[in-house]
Amino acid sequence: MLMPDSDQDRGTTDAEDPEPSADPARPRKIIHIDMDAFYASVEQRDDPELRGKPVAVGGSQLRGVVAAASYEARTFGVHSAMPSVTAKRKCPELIFVKPRFDVYRAVSLQIREIFAEHTPLIEPLSLDEAYLDVTENLKNIASATEIAEEIRAKIRAETGLTASAGVSYNKFLAKLASDHRKPDGLFVITPKMGPAFVETLPVRKFHGVGPATAAKMNGFGIETGLDLKAQTLAFLQQHFGKSGPYYYWIARGIDERPVRADRIRKSVGAENTFSDDLFTFEAALEALQPIIEKVWRYCESAGAHGRTVTLKVKYADFAQITRSRTGPAPIADRAELEQLSRTLLEPVFPVAKGIRLLGVTLSSFGEEQAASDRQLSLL
Repeated sequence: MLMPDSDQDRGTTDAEDPEPSADPARPRKIIHIDMDAFYASVEQRDDPELRGKPVAVGGSQLRGVVAAASYEARTFGVHSAMPSVTAKRKCPELIFVKPRFDVYRAVSLQIREIFAEHTPLIEPLSLDEAYLDVTENLKNIASATEIAEEIRAKIRAETGLTASAGVSYNKFLAKLASDHRKPDGLFVITPKMGPAFVETLPVRKFHGVGPATAAKMNGFGIETGLDLKAQTLAFLQQHFGKSGPYYYWIARGIDERPVRADRIRKSVGAENTFSDDLFTFEAALEALQPIIEKVWRYCESAGAHGRTVTLKVKYADFAQITRSRTGPAPIADRAELEQLSRTLLEPVFPVAKGIRLLGVTLSSFGEEQAASDRQLSLL
């Protein structure tokens, strides 16, 4: 998923219809596969000197950002989208490795070929993550758990990497399940245990509930799935807009979104809401760095080439503006994306009121990207 659990993901739930429609007598069989620390694990696989050591994929320079962190680095609190200087401060022994997206793409295609041995219904979320619908599958295996185990074993045998898998009857629960036993784990959420499992979890662990949304929910006294379930649909629509129905149903363990093998991204974006409002250009530019990194990391990994950059600014009073610029050619590298974002940000200052949110979106992908997405979806 580009930006698994960012607040921007709220708009991509595809669950605006408040009425579930699937037949509860015949539950679907959905698997969510998530590679463990994918970029960092590939680097450790290919360089024995890195194994067992804290590794960060990304730039070590002053303005660098961590694209991925090994599990050894995560024990020090290092995580993706963290400024490199912060990561180095948390873990002085941290080893930085430049990303090799061509290698990551090649390994990802290997993995998707393994998926395709079981089902054509594959929805890639990123290079290291995908949903599979195995309700009907090519090997006629009745157990989704058995399929997940077979996939994990073959990934390990053919790539030398580990994957975590979640098995359930919908996408929301399958993703929760894969997160539950990371790394190198498998967890199953059955129809009988689904609703009760959701009730016990903090809402911040729900896919589609980012930090700002979780904080807003907490402000209403909504801490857990059970608290969320107690809210009416009208209340959630009033306070969370088009995402309200999605939250209403996932609190009940219900998610009827299909696994879409033909999914093609039209844009890639990320945004952050800040605990303290920003008032200076320098502070805003610094806050943009991890946002730009998230967007470029996905574009680089997916081979996406966009021409339009859009900057989103939301003020403390919730007033919002957007600024866009479209170039004649696709953006070539992260530095160009940063420069265009900076150009769009400069006219915003000086500000009369604080900035509470910044976002960057890259769009206007060419036909080459659409074809690439179709190929990845079919593998």
